[in-house]
Amino acid sequence: MESVSLRDLVYRLYARRVEGRLDHDQVPKHIGVILDGNRRWAKASARSPEQGHQAGASKIQELLGWCAETDVEVVTLWLLSTDNLDRPEDQLIPLLGIIEDAVRDLAADGRWRVHHVGNADLLPGHTQAVLKEAEQATHDIDGILVNVAVGYGGRQEIADAVRSLLLEHASKGTSFEELAEIVDVEHISEHLYTRGQPDPDLVIRTSGEQRLSGFMLWQSAHSEYYFCEVFWPAFRKVDFLRALRDYAARHRRYGT
Repeated sequence: MESVSLRDLVYRLYARRVEGRLDHDQVPKHIGVILDGNRRWAKASARSPEQGHQAGASKIQELLGWCAETDVEVVTLWLLSTDNLDRPEDQLIPLLGIIEDAVRDLAADGRWRVHHVGNADLLPGHTQAVLKEAEQATHDIDGILVNVAVGYGGRQEIADAVRSLLLEHASKGTSFEELAEIVDVEHISEHLYTRGQPDPDLVIRTSGEQRLSGFMLWQSAHSEYYFCEVFWPAFRKVDFLRALRDYAARHRRYGT
């Protein structure tokens, strides 16, 4: 018991030291997070996959609290990909239930403004309803904007943006030839799920995997990436602060 207490004390002191050296002027305004490793954490802990997803959902409020303390303004959480929708029903239904509960908790908290990013048409009706209710209930909250990416895929988003752009101009009577002459990057950006928001400055992925897997493909063109070894349910404040410290130490070139 004494060793555990000592370990916790050392951890708190170290986290405080890292936080004390953090330059808040260099904190990313928009952070994207790929919440990876729930099932592997569960396996390593001799727990069920469902318990792993539940532990991951419980970590979200902690993360947002850390973001609020460090002046982050927008957080995008990848909770369910379009690929995840192909999982067997006995895996997908419990996962959707956990996600719906997590979204309800975010809305009930009163500090966060919830916004769904993803293709709602791919989701069950009850999941769509929860996401819509959370958006409506938090619309006027002046807090961190929390994008919940559910039924999200980067390629799907770009396809949906182009489809939306085409339909908009078709309704105006614009010909394909005319549209081809004027369409540019900004036209497509205006039809993304995150339209009107700043692109992510930093993308964090937990679990040691070093790939984006289609997360915010368009928006992350100039983002910095931070790959963390720990599984998402075991993600700690010190891991978050290390990511911010690493980000602050980089010189962003924006492709130049």
